[in-house]
Amino acid sequence: MHTTAMKNADFFFKTYLGSEHKGKLIVEIGSQDVNGSIRSVAPEGVEYIGVDFVEGPGVDLVLQNPYKLPFEDNSVDFFVSSSVFEHSEIFWLLFIEIIRVLKPEGLFYMNVPSNGQFHRYPVDCWRFYPDSGRALAKWARMCEYNTALLESYVSYQEVDAWNDYVAVFVKDETFASKYPRRIVHTHGHFYNGMEYGVNNFINPKESTEDQQRLQAIGAIVNRNVAMG
Repeated sequence: MHTTAMKNADFFFKTYLGSEHKGKLIVEIGSQDVNGSIRSVAPEGVEYIGVDFVEGPGVDLVLQNPYKLPFEDNSVDFFVSSSVFEHSEIFWLLFIEIIRVLKPEGLFYMNVPSNGQFHRYPVDCWRFYPDSGRALAKWARMCEYNTALLESYVSYQEVDAWNDYVAVFVKDETFASKYPRRIVHTHGHFYNGMEYGVNNFINPKESTEDQQRLQAIGAIVNRNVAMG
């Protein structure tokens, strides 16, 4: 659990879950506590169930099938997932299963890498870029759900080398107005942000942070060579 993953989860909980959400059900996908857990920043007074495909600390329920969640349709208030979808071979099936289980006004918070080294657990298949959230919402609509992307962004690195891609979805767009607050309104350390109802990127960047750093280093080297 790297630093920005914990911070971004905390931003989500503080932005979208208020005191009126006490007693609501949060289900975390990929909840095993290896070196920290986003459960630790979840608000008090909620019901929290951690699911994973292996037993371990933080796991309340072991999945027999990673693409079949043992919950009824329209039964969960919030799903959260951090650093999981890159390890899901067929992540779009997991996504649509989450949408199935969410209540119509329910939210899904997803945090996945937008860069970083190859790290198998047990496989490492995907990285996510700024258009990924809209593509997933489009996939849900193709599956006859009225899903909408409320916001997304790529957060800058801090202590570690990871750039997190963060996205927040509402199962049924009809309930988008129920959540007027956005992380991108208060958290400024990101680029290529998207917001529901806005077409343009917030703080747009064509280069990744890693590329920006390499370009800066290259410019310094070229300047020093030119100066002799």
